[in-house]
Amino acid sequence: MNQVNLALISQLFLKSSFKNDSFKASNQPIMKRNLILLLLLISTISITAQQEEETKQIKKVIETFFKGLHQGDSTIMKSTFHKEIKIQTTNNNKEGKKILKTDDVKKLLTGIANKKPENVYLEKLLSYDIKIDGNLASVWTPYEFYLNGNFSHCGANSFQLFNNNGKWEITYLVDMRRRDGCNALKAKK
Repeated sequence: MNQVNLALISQLFLKSSFKNDSFKASNQPIMKRNLILLLLLISTISITAQQEEETKQIKKVIETFFKGLHQGDSTIMKSTFHKEIKIQTTNNNKEGKKILKTDDVKKLLTGIANKKPENVYLEKLLSYDIKIDGNLASVWTPYEFYLNGNFSHCGANSFQLFNNNGKWEITYLVDMRRRDGCNALKAKK
């Protein structure tokens, strides 16, 4: 798509700058304007391509995290973590009180490593909303969670990532867990 846009603008630039195959002094301001527009477009395409590559890298980190979760492989999960990661969970308890719990990372990884082989985890991500600013990225992923093929709960994950000199790492993860308003439950009715 970007190459097509670049080719079209290049053609417009050439047509407006060199009418009737002759160069005229009066065309110089038009040529300067078109050259500036062309350079601006090229830099915009370059920035967009870089942002798309960063988005792919960040999405790959999240996919790797869930690959480790689904396979019960704590080593894969840990490979996505920054050394100072913080993990939290929020939900409403039976009384309806909103709670926020901080998870011990070592305990979480041990639990994943000791997952019973007969237990099948599937966290189905419904979408990705990725925002990037320099070394910081934020990823919002609504999900449905299934245990052994049965719907368990839904919610959303909020990941914060840091670009650690070329490697995106998860520095913070909080997830919301609920059963009310879940599309998977609505579909069963």
